[in-house]
Amino acid sequence: MQNTKEFMLMFRFEPTNEQPTPEQLQEMQKQWGEFIGNIAMQGKLVNTYQLGFEGTQIFPDRTTKEGIQVADGQTLSGNMVLKADSLEVATELAKKCPILLMGGTVEVRSIIPMN
Repeated sequence: MQNTKEFMLMFRFEPTNEQPTPEQLQEMQKQWGEFIGNIAMQGKLVNTYQLGFEGTQIFPDRTTKEGIQVADGQTLSGNMVLKADSLEVATELAKKCPILLMGGTVEVRSIIPMN
């Protein structure tokens, strides 16, 4: 892959108090494993993280609020950095993300190196 760039995929979904069944959880883990594994086998995976539900928000006046941000009914659940030749290629890879099957969304963004 010549002239590859890095892109971040940000995964969002609508939080719910409903817990998946063990079978649903196993299926989700399988789908995520296949999605991440496929990108890794292509040599395009840089890293990926799943985010927890514990957090603190800090505002411009330095006040804080316990909890995570939920905007438009969705919260950030994780991210992945991958290598691709273009935003279009990264977007095509992201279209196979299992979060979409759960009603979530994926945002694909270019990464600007901070050297």
